[in-house]
Amino acid sequence: MINIKPEFYLRIILLFSFIALASAYFIEYVLGHQPCNLCLIERIPYGLSIILILMIFFLKKEKEFFTLLLIITFIFSLAISIYHLGIEQGFFQESAVCGIKNFSEDITKEDLLKQLNQKTISCKDVTFRIFGLSLTSINIVINLLIIITLVKIYLKYEKNK
Repeated sequence: MINIKPEFYLRIILLFSFIALASAYFIEYVLGHQPCNLCLIERIPYGLSIILILMIFFLKKEKEFFTLLLIITFIFSLAISIYHLGIEQGFFQESAVCGIKNFSEDITKEDLLKQLNQKTISCKDVTFRIFGLSLTSINIVINLLIIITLVKIYLKYEKNK
């Protein structure tokens, strides 16, 4: 079996999380491809993983707990990505999440009219592809690899107790 050095793999995941977020913002703001709401939600686990991994490095305690939180975070990300891919492929209908523009504020009737007049990006429309794959399908593969790596790290921590 491969000798896993948890800190090395956590640094790789940290770096990848930064690259994933930077790429998403580059694609949105530089290349001009507007994300749908599920695409925006799929960014959250990467931001959260940056925070959790930095906590592992700086606190040096509770590594197992934070690694378990990372596993849960990427399982959530995987579930959202699979759901999003299902919408892209026509297996699922778009939910209300796909049409909502602003989650956090009370919406006045004027705001609602403005939102109705704006072009809404559908969750089923793929506006950007890499090697013929949507970013959501790539995210599924990445999430699986990260989850497998984190489970191995967690088991290594548990073994070394």
